[in-house]
Amino acid sequence: MSTIEVTDRTRLRRGPKRASYDRETIYRILDEALVCHIGASMHGGPAVQPNFHWRIGDELYVHGSSRNGLFQSILAGESACITVTLLDGLVFARSAFHHSANFRSVMLYGKGRRVEDPVEKRQALDSMLEKFSPGRSAEARPPNETEMKATAVIAFPIEEVSAKIRSGGPVDDAEDLDWPAWSGVRPLITTLGDLIPD
Repeated sequence: MSTIEVTDRTRLRRGPKRASYDRETIYRILDEALVCHIGASMHGGPAVQPNFHWRIGDELYVHGSSRNGLFQSILAGESACITVTLLDGLVFARSAFHHSANFRSVMLYGKGRRVEDPVEKRQALDSMLEKFSPGRSAEARPPNETEMKATAVIAFPIEEVSAKIRSGGPVDDAEDLDWPAWSGVRPLITTLGDLIPD
């Protein structure tokens, strides 16, 4: 893997010690997270939508309705900002001011590429199902022509991107260390539950 070049948009100015430009670290966060938020200009104003995402190589993929207004703006040339966050814990400090959270996040900037080749598009959608559950793309009925036309798949290069990570306990001021309030971390863990048959 490699270190990603820092740009003016990806350079962390607040908490720069929490920044990571390591491609492997960024890919691990993107691969673990299930939901991203896509922001872009739409109809002259900002818009943000949640979406499933998945990664193939050095590109991040999203999909949705071909009539989705935000997707139409991106495909017309608007730059997008895509964010992903994994919340790992709530950090309790002795002072109200120093309460925080442990997290791993990624912010990506870029222009989207419409995936038009039918073979690449089908492989991309199969990869999305594989993220849901390995082997699922072979089990489910494949999309028909109408469904493929109704679905837009957009790929973003993972190039202008950075991660920000916070871990560990609270950072209290020295004068607060004797304050009689509990301090520490309450971990947050996302788990997949048992399957519920239809």
